Amino acid sequence: MAIKQLTPEQVHAMSLEEKDTWWRKNVYRGDMPQLTWRSAITGMLLGAFLSLTNLYIGARTGWSLGVGITSVILAFALFKVVSRLGLGRDMTVLENNAMQSIATSAGYMNSPLFTSLAAYSMVTSSIIPMGQAMIWMFILALLGVLFAFPLKKRFINDEQLPFPEGMATGVVMDALHESDEKEGLFKAKLLVGGGLLSAAVELLRDDKVMRALFALKSIPHAYDEILYHGRLADLLKRWGLSPAIRGVPLNELTIRFDTSLIFVATGGLMGIRTGASLLLGGILNYWILAPLLIEQGIILPRNGHYGFGQITLWALWGGVACMTTSSLYAFFSKPKVILDAFRGLARKGASKDVLADIELPMKLSIVGVPVLSVVVVALGHLWFGIAWWLGALAIPLVFVFSIIAVNATALTGITPISALGKLTQLSYGFLAPKNITTNLMTAGITAEVTSNTANLLMDIKPGYMLGGKPRHQAMGHALGAIAGLVLSVPVWYLVLVQGDIGRYGTEQMPVPSALTWKAVAEVLMKGLDFLHPTAKSAVVVGAILGVVVEVTRQVTKNRFPLSAVALGLAFILSFSDIWAMFLGSFLFWLLERNAARWQRRQERESRLDETAPSGLDAPPRPPVERPWFARAAENTEAICAGVIAGGSLMGIGLSVLGVLVLPDVLEAASFTKLVEAILDGRPR
Repeated sequence: MAIKQLTPEQVHAMSLEEKDTWWRKNVYRGDMPQLTWRSAITGMLLGAFLSLTNLYIGARTGWSLGVGITSVILAFALFKVVSRLGLGRDMTVLENNAMQSIATSAGYMNSPLFTSLAAYSMVTSSIIPMGQAMIWMFILALLGVLFAFPLKKRFINDEQLPFPEGMATGVVMDALHESDEKEGLFKAKLLVGGGLLSAAVELLRDDKVMRALFALKSIPHAYDEILYHGRLADLLKRWGLSPAIRGVPLNELTIRFDTSLIFVATGGLMGIRTGASLLLGGILNYWILAPLLIEQGIILPRNGHYGFGQITLWALWGGVACMTTSSLYAFFSKPKVILDAFRGLARKGASKDVLADIELPMKLSIVGVPVLSVVVVALGHLWFGIAWWLGALAIPLVFVFSIIAVNATALTGITPISALGKLTQLSYGFLAPKNITTNLMTAGITAEVTSNTANLLMDIKPGYMLGGKPRHQAMGHALGAIAGLVLSVPVWYLVLVQGDIGRYGTEQMPVPSALTWKAVAEVLMKGLDFLHPTAKSAVVVGAILGVVVEVTRQVTKNRFPLSAVALGLAFILSFSDIWAMFLGSFLFWLLERNAARWQRRQERESRLDETAPSGLDAPPRPPVERPWFARAAENTEAICAGVIAGGSLMGIGLSVLGVLVLPDVLEAASFTKLVEAILDGRPR
C-alpha cells in the first residue's frame, strides 16, 4: 500500500493545524492495535538481546549500529511463523512499529558504557558502580524523551522533514505488512541465515569451546594460529618465515587476517567510501608510520612487544585531530541548518492542537525537564564531582545542541554527536580548566541527552508515516531504555570488563570512542607539552587534513571518494578490523555495480523489444528472474544486520561461557568426558 504523504506544495502552504487535521483524517489508524502486551514484550526482548550487538561493536569500533530494521524483520518473521502454526495472529504494522521503537531505544541505550563512562574510568582508574551507571543512563534517556516532544511538532508535523533512516524503516514495515508476503519472508530468511552463519563461524573460532566439545587436548598449529587467533605471522615463523616491516613482525603491527564475519558485514553497511578511507588510513598508520617510528625508538615496546596499545598511544593524536576538525567544519559550514532551527522555534504554531489526545502532553515536558535537570545536576555533583553551576550550565547546552542535532538528523540522517560532545569539552576546558572529570561527564550529559532526543524523533518518523500514536512511541522509548540497561550493563561489567580497568584500550576492548574523549580531555587539561614532538606534528597535520578533505568533499558535491572521519578513525582501530571492514564494503560495492549493470542491460533489451516490429507469431518475452547478485544488493541491510547480530550474540554468549562455565569444563579435560562421568555415575 502506498504511504500517504503531503506534497511539497502542501507542506509549504498549509498551516500546522491543517496538516494535523489532514494527517488525522487520512493517515492515523487509531483503531489498529499498537502498543500491546505482545509488542511491548517482543520489543523489550529483541531490544535487550540486540543491545548486546551494539555493546560488542561499540567496544571494538566505537560505533552504534541501528537495530530498528533488524527488529522489524525478526518480529515480522516470528509472528508469521506463530500465525502459521495456529498459535496466534500476525503482528499488525503498528504493533511492529511500537515494537521497533522499543527495540531501537534498547539498542543504542548502552553507548555511554563505551564512551563517556569508559573514558571516566580510564582517567580516574576507577570503575563506576553498576547501579550508578544504570541510574545515570536511564535519567539521561528520560530527559532526552522530554526534550524530543516539543521539537516533534516543528520538525515532523509541520516541516515534514524526511529523517532518512526513520523513513527507510517505515518503508520496510509497509513493504512487509502491506505488500507481497513472499518478499517479506525472503528478507527474514536472509537475516536469519546470515546470523546463523556468523554465529557458527564465531563458535568455530573459540578454541576453548572446540576443545571442550571435541575432547581435543591440543589443536594443530595451523588450525589454532589461523582460525582462532588470526596469527598467520606466528604460523609462518614456525615454518622458518618471519614476515616483518622494518624488522617489526606483522602480528605486532596488528596486520593479520581475522576470521570473524562481523566486521565484514559492518563494512557492507558503511559503504565503499568509508571502507576505502579506513584502508588508506590503516596502511598509512600500520604499514608506514608505525614501523618507521618503532625503528627510530619513538614508539616503545611494553614487556618486549609492541602491538595495538603501544602504537595507538602515538597514533590516536593525529587521528583524533583529523576527526575533530572535519566534524566541526562540516557542522559549522552549514549555518543555515542552525539558523533555520532557531528561526523555526520562533514561529507560532496553530491555536488549536487537534492531536492533543494522542501526543505526549506538553505539560509533561514543561514540568519534567526542570525536575530531571535538577536530578542530573545533583547526581553529577554527588557521583562525579561536577560543580553545581557547571552541571546546571550543561542543561541549556543540551537544549541548544538538541535543536541543532535534530535538524541535522532530520535532513541527513546523521546526528553530529561527536562534534557536539567536543564542543562541550572545548567549552568546559575554558570554564573548568584542569578539571578533566568535569570535562568528560558534562560532555557525556550533552551527548547522551542529545542522542536520545534525535534518535527518538527518528523512531517516531515511521509511526507518523504509518498512522501510529506518538504517545505510545514515547512510552516505548522508556520501556526500551529499561530493557537495554537490564541486560547490557551487567554483561558489560561482569563479562567484558570483569572489574579490570586495564582491559580498556586493549586490542580485545579498544573502545576507540572512549579513547577519543579521553584524548581530547587530556589535551585540553594538560596542553600539548607532554606529547612527543612527532605526535604534536601529527596533531597539526591531522587537523589540516581533516579540514582539507571535508572542504574538498563539499566543493565536489560529495563526489570526493574519501571520508576524513574514517581516515582519522583508522588510527585508533586495529588493522585486522580495518581490513575486514574494507573487504565487506568492497564486496557489497561489487554486488551493487553488477546489479546496476544488469539492470541497465535489461532496460536496453526492453527498449529494443518495444521498437522491434511486431509479428503475429512472435512469442512474448518470458519474465526475467533477478540474478542472485541483484537480490543480494537489494537486501544488503538484511544480510549484514543478520551477520552482525548473530556473530555478536554468539561472541557475547561465548564470553559468558568462558567466564562462568568453561574453566570448570576444561579442568575435567573435556566436555565429553564430563558427560560420560555423569552418565556412569562416577564422581567428577
